[in-house]
Amino acid sequence: MGTGGEQRRKEQYDAELGDAVERAQQGDEGAFAVAYRRVQPGLLGYVRGLVGEDAEDVTSEAWLEIARDLGRFRGDGAGFRGWTAMIARNRALDHLRKQKRRPRTTMIEQDVLQLPGGHDTAAAALETLSTEAALEIIGTLPREQAEAVLLRVVVGLDGAATARVLGKRSGAVRTSAYRGLKRLAEQLSPGGTGAVTNRTRRTLRDEV
Repeated sequence: MGTGGEQRRKEQYDAELGDAVERAQQGDEGAFAVAYRRVQPGLLGYVRGLVGEDAEDVTSEAWLEIARDLGRFRGDGAGFRGWTAMIARNRALDHLRKQKRRPRTTMIEQDVLQLPGGHDTAAAALETLSTEAALEIIGTLPREQAEAVLLRVVVGLDGAATARVLGKRSGAVRTSAYRGLKRLAEQLSPGGTGAVTNRTRRTLRDEV
């Protein structure tokens, strides 16, 4: 599918997610389940990149907070993805502080705990790799690049939303994401561990 078709598909996805969130805020439990199913895969992949095998427990804690504070959320489907990523990130960093250990991905080291948070702001993994394999490769990137790539490629946030989640300037996040995606593309090239995915190509192009 071309860039235009991909953009339309993303817009439709976010429109449907936004509608589900709005209905969930009105007490529709079925709509909340729809929102959960759409967001959970990418959210779990992101948290797994930070805390490893404890990801399911941490993500469950994040969903408890999401459900509790859902009525306070204001925004569309894309905003909801960013908002849930922020909550999940905060729960992951709290978990790491309590456990006093480092994230599973070796290059996202303890200084991730010192990254600033935010307030505003997934549902796709790399297309030709399992989530586990993708996270292993992303985990070889420097810390700033790894987390930017996790948010851009695994959660599916755009550059501005990624910057809000990380509490960093857009330019700095854009640079980190570009460098990380470039290194990822090189590792996934035919001479590396696999083919470069269409999602990685598109995201890399967006960062130029």
